[in-house]
Amino acid sequence: MDPRGFWGKSASPWLCGFLLFAACLGFYSNIFNLIPGWGQRRESESDRDSHLDPCRVPKVPRMLYPNVQLLNPMRADVLVLTPWFAPIVWEGVFDSAILDAQFRNTTIGLTVFAIKKYVVFLELFLQTAEKHFMVGHRVIYYVFTDRPADVPRVPLAEGRQVVVLEVRNYARWQEVSMHRMEMISNFSQQRFLHEVDYLVCMDVDMKFCDHVGVEILSPLFGTLHPGFYGAAREAFTYERRPQSQAYIPRDEGDFYYAGGFFGGSVVEVLQLTTACHQAMVVDQANGLEAVWHDESHLNKYLLYHKPTKVLSPEYLWDEQMQQRPPFLRKLRYVAVPKNHAEIRQ
Repeated sequence: MDPRGFWGKSASPWLCGFLLFAACLGFYSNIFNLIPGWGQRRESESDRDSHLDPCRVPKVPRMLYPNVQLLNPMRADVLVLTPWFAPIVWEGVFDSAILDAQFRNTTIGLTVFAIKKYVVFLELFLQTAEKHFMVGHRVIYYVFTDRPADVPRVPLAEGRQVVVLEVRNYARWQEVSMHRMEMISNFSQQRFLHEVDYLVCMDVDMKFCDHVGVEILSPLFGTLHPGFYGAAREAFTYERRPQSQAYIPRDEGDFYYAGGFFGGSVVEVLQLTTACHQAMVVDQANGLEAVWHDESHLNKYLLYHKPTKVLSPEYLWDEQMQQRPPFLRKLRYVAVPKNHAEIRQ
């Protein structure tokens, strides 16, 4: 095409020459990009194994394991798939060896808040995590606390470390709970994006009793609350006031998710925590506080941003509140007995 046909008859010769030069430059640039090592960084082994892009499929080594049978489901007594095709994780539906191979080059960050009196739970939390949480993988425990001097020294396996993040406390435990979203959001931008591949956000007043591994990892996951796993949506304790940013109508809802165990890729957790914090800021400006604080906002977010994986009640249980049903083959992460009124003062 004659460049003058576009620019008009008055286009100068130097302008035509510039356009031809730019076209040639673009052509050769595309050619260079097709040649490995030209115009782009060569992909390294660690890049190929990266899990930051959820669409990439990692290569696993040759392995020997039992073959699954198409007509013999692993679990027929529980729901194993959501209506949007997200897996629900139960004992018996995954092979740890295969998953460990897939996630072999992954670094997991675990955030936990040990503020005020809650620091007393930290030693048992870390000790049991070393026995059961992501064993064999790189882990950074991010401990948010206002009492850094009280953080216990717990022996750690190779490739695992504790990072203490000093933060302020708040007069009311509800405020501590709600500000967790803000703190996770801020530190995700400042450092988590550069240090870990996935973030797991958990309550500290718990202990690990069984395996919690890479089977939980996904771009975005939530955990079924042990008090509502069998309830109808009308019984869920969502925020029901339309004036609140956490409001969910009674004819909506998939599951009721626990605020004490959620996570995903750092990018997704950053988006979740930022959205929840911003919603709480709006509520506060309007003189509102959601019925279950940050958990209410988490449920609102996960309703409209469907998690890519859901953890069964195996991953969060309170033996003091209810008896263990027969379909729970494992209790992996359980509440520590405590006096809530005393510990929250």
